Amino acid sequence: MGLIQSIAHHLFAGRLQIFSINSINPWAWMNPGMPLHEKARNQVLFSEYVEQEVVPHIRGCLGNGHARIGAAGASFGAFHAANAFFRRPDQFELLLGLGGFYDLQPEFLHGFWSDDVYFNNPVSYVPNLSEGPAMELLRHHSRIHLVTSRGAWEEPGYSEHLSHLLHQRGIPHNLDIWGHDMPHDWPTWYRQLDHYVGERLGY
Repeated sequence: MGLIQSIAHHLFAGRLQIFSINSINPWAWMNPGMPLHEKARNQVLFSEYVEQEVVPHIRGCLGNGHARIGAAGASFGAFHAANAFFRRPDQFELLLGLGGFYDLQPEFLHGFWSDDVYFNNPVSYVPNLSEGPAMELLRHHSRIHLVTSRGAWEEPGYSEHLSHLLHQRGIPHNLDIWGHDMPHDWPTWYRQLDHYVGERLGY
C-alpha cells in the first residue's frame, strides 16, 4: 500500500483531489556523486517547476486561476511540501508535513552554503520573511499541520524547531506529536494521513 491508497476511500467519496509529482531527490540531495552546488541549483529548478508549471496546471484543472492549494508529504516529502508552502503562500493555503525535517544543514550540506540553499531551506528563511501580503496570508489565511511522533527513527525535534520559529513570527499552526508506538515509517504516515484527511482538514 502507498500513501495515495491509504486515503483512497476519501478520493472515491469525492472529498478531495490529489496531484502527485516526482521528487528531485535522486538528482539533488540524495545523489552522492553530485557536487553540492549542483544539488542546490537543481533544488532551485525544482522549486521553480512547482511554482511555474505544477501550480498553474492544477489551477487550470480546478478552473480557478487564483486557487490556493494544499501541499503534503512524508519525511523528505514534508521538507519539499514545506518549502513550496512557505516560499509561495499565495499559491498554497495548507501544509501537512508528516514525519518531516525542515533543515538541510545537519545531514546534506556538509558546511556548504549559498543563496540557492538559503531560499530553499525553510528554517533559514522563515525567521526572516518580510512583513506584507505573504505574512498576512500565513498568519490569517493558512493552515499548517506539523505531524511527528516519538517512535523509532523519528526526530520530533525537527518539527518542534520549525514550530518554535513559527511561534516567533506569530504564525498559527498545529504541532501534533504522536506516541512512541509510531515509528518513522510508512504505516505511521498512512494512519496520520488518513486521520487528517478524514477528521482534521475539513474536506
